[in-house]
Amino acid sequence: MNAEARIPIADPAAEYRELAAGIDAAVRRVLASGRYILGPEGAALEAELAALVGAAHAVGVNSGTDALHFALRAAGVGPGDEVVMPAFTFVATAEAASYTGARPVFADIDEATFCLDPRSLEASLTPRTRAVIAVHLYGHCAAMAQIAEICRSRSLVLVEDCAQSLGADYDGRRAGAWGDFGCFSFYPTKNLAAAGDAGMITARDARHAERLRMLRHHGSSRSYLHDILGYNSRLDELQAAILRVKLGSLERFNAGRAAIARHYLEHLSDLGLRLPADNPRGRHVWHQFTVRSEKREALRAALELVGIASMIYYPVPLHRQPLYAADCAGLSLPVTEAAARTVLSLPIFPQLAEDQLRRVCKTIRACA
Repeated sequence: MNAEARIPIADPAAEYRELAAGIDAAVRRVLASGRYILGPEGAALEAELAALVGAAHAVGVNSGTDALHFALRAAGVGPGDEVVMPAFTFVATAEAASYTGARPVFADIDEATFCLDPRSLEASLTPRTRAVIAVHLYGHCAAMAQIAEICRSRSLVLVEDCAQSLGADYDGRRAGAWGDFGCFSFYPTKNLAAAGDAGMITARDARHAERLRMLRHHGSSRSYLHDILGYNSRLDELQAAILRVKLGSLERFNAGRAAIARHYLEHLSDLGLRLPADNPRGRHVWHQFTVRSEKREALRAALELVGIASMIYYPVPLHRQPLYAADCAGLSLPVTEAAARTVLSLPIFPQLAEDQLRRVCKTIRACA
């Protein structure tokens, strides 16, 4: 199989080719300006993303991981506290809690959505619980009405991990507008993708937003005066300019992902696969199209044999990771563990051609 025929799981280069004129002009504009850090591009992107999400404030940082970490820090989470989150997510969600000195507490997921199960959340709460991180996995939102009410009734900080869900909504409210904080990643394969690492935090409270700006800039609110221990985590102007160009195509690209998802749902529905659900209470932006199969490894091998990439997000849940396993001895999360054994994500990106899509479906139909 030659390289040209291979179908990737995502294709950042194809996105660049489609938007090259605008991206190249934006990069030249920034380079000519001489303003490379904390300049007008970053400020404009913050305003544009806050408006898109429906948030009062947005603060750019250099990664989605820092976004999660800083949200907890700004809320005052620290040693002795517990932060409840789903075990079925990328490790950065738990790292963010660990960085503060707090203890990550892992809850189970809802079988249909792969997102935090409100019943398991409630069962995981203790007097030490200070915050909850709800992860909007694969492109749609967790059960935010229930989760937000649980947090409100117990005065818990609610952080949304929106790394995979920019543009998604639940009951008409966008991901990132439900909680005290919304944390976004612009990693190169995300729906809104930088040419490197970049992130953003939305916040409803002006005091939190000011704290976030200090945390990203060495704990400083005024030049060479440092009030708190901070970090070097500024979203640079080149990334911000690139993201602003791509933001103009986000709705179109998300619609393209939805069209691909509909094709998969139509052409794979009669097989023995368990297909993802489109939550009727919210918009799915299809960051991933994730099926479930008891024959996952055979299916993945068949796809690889003909040059079709697939990915397992995530093969080892957080409570089974070496980093956290000792603290989770005896913890059983059956829905999470079943998902980790069976999930497989198929190629989905706006530039996926129709003939490529048909080829993926044909290969799956031949071996499912």
